[in-house]
Amino acid sequence: MILSQVSFFSDILTLRCTMNVILPQRNISNPQARVLPPFRVLYLLHGHSDDHTAWQRWTSIERYVEGLNLAVIMPAVHNSFYTDMAHGGKYFTFMTAELPEVVHGLFPLSTERADTFVAGLSMGGYGAFKLALSRPDLYAAAASLSGAVDICEVVKGHGDPNDRAWSEAMSNVFGDLGKVKDSPHDLFRLATDVAKAGTKPRLFQFCGVDDFLYTDNIRFRDFVKPLGFDYTYLEGPGDHTWGYWDAAIQKVLAWLELK
Repeated sequence: MILSQVSFFSDILTLRCTMNVILPQRNISNPQARVLPPFRVLYLLHGHSDDHTAWQRWTSIERYVEGLNLAVIMPAVHNSFYTDMAHGGKYFTFMTAELPEVVHGLFPLSTERADTFVAGLSMGGYGAFKLALSRPDLYAAAASLSGAVDICEVVKGHGDPNDRAWSEAMSNVFGDLGKVKDSPHDLFRLATDVAKAGTKPRLFQFCGVDDFLYTDNIRFRDFVKPLGFDYTYLEGPGDHTWGYWDAAIQKVLAWLELK
């Protein structure tokens, strides 16, 4: 496997960005390598307070994707919730427009929707579902691991009205917190809209029963099940920890059926 760290200037964010990329290694001396299909793509998203190195530091993702003809793109988006922030960068636009253009310009990646996937944990789990449900034309499948899937509860700090720092940070991301419900930030609304539209991504949701986001995940699971998605939900003993996500990402890769 090839590991590449890429630093590039984002015109949309007007700042220098970083991503780690895992690529299958082909034997370029073999003439057949030149006619092999382009790599499928997994955008693998980090959680709140993490960065582009997190998945490689705390899981064996590079080992797990060996032999899958899969490129793994791990960008840093800070604490943006993969959103065009009310007071900050346009990270949703960056993820759905600029970043794909950059990586397709650098690496031999498939441009087919059927070969394009997104997954993430916690904030990145929310981001994976938000990207796929907002742009089902781009992503064939999305996986959320311990995701912050009920953003209306997340922005309220799960009932702690005294956490002013969190409220201010969430206001910077989402704007008026009283207007998040039923907005384009709300996964419940997005899932409803996509269910009516026709083209739907496959969805995989995974959460530990000891996770502080477990109740939110159950609420989203029960909402999505009747909507007609190709939908998989798994749970088990586990908390909001990397040991659990290391096991969960292997389940995601098996679910994608890439071999």
